[in-house]
Amino acid sequence: MDSNDKGVWYKEYKQGRRFLVKIRPGESLVESIKQIASKEVIHNAVILSAIGSVKNVHLNDIKSGAKLPITSARLTFHELEGPLELLSLSGNIVPAESGQANCHLHIMASKSSGDVVGGHMQDAEVFATCEIVLVELVLEGIERHLSKSGGTPTIFFAEE
Repeated sequence: MDSNDKGVWYKEYKQGRRFLVKIRPGESLVESIKQIASKEVIHNAVILSAIGSVKNVHLNDIKSGAKLPITSARLTFHELEGPLELLSLSGNIVPAESGQANCHLHIMASKSSGDVVGGHMQDAEVFATCEIVLVELVLEGIERHLSKSGGTPTIFFAEE
């Protein structure tokens, strides 16, 4: 069942294939995920879990007190050299309007001090290893479009 009720949109999906992924040191997390999606013809997926270590993490987080729409001026960009312990990577893969895989990913990682950092991840480089459980979502009529009100790419459900 699909719905658009009081500001909440959802679409039922079926679970597709499941992949256990190991990414080697020096590889880009985002590019590696996109390569798997392309090779395996995965249109939609979710990151179920991810552990390992990363370095050269690029984040952008919304500034405190920011208003919509989100613009570059309303974001804080962080670069964390690391290495950091990868505690969590969550997000999804949805095709962009171009049809190419678009990853929306959030990361939590810990510094050697034990302090935890995180946010909207643009990319990161694998340090020692990265192990990901990726689950394919089987559904039609979903793409990522730029939201005019939010100012950021977001999931868009096609009218049926």
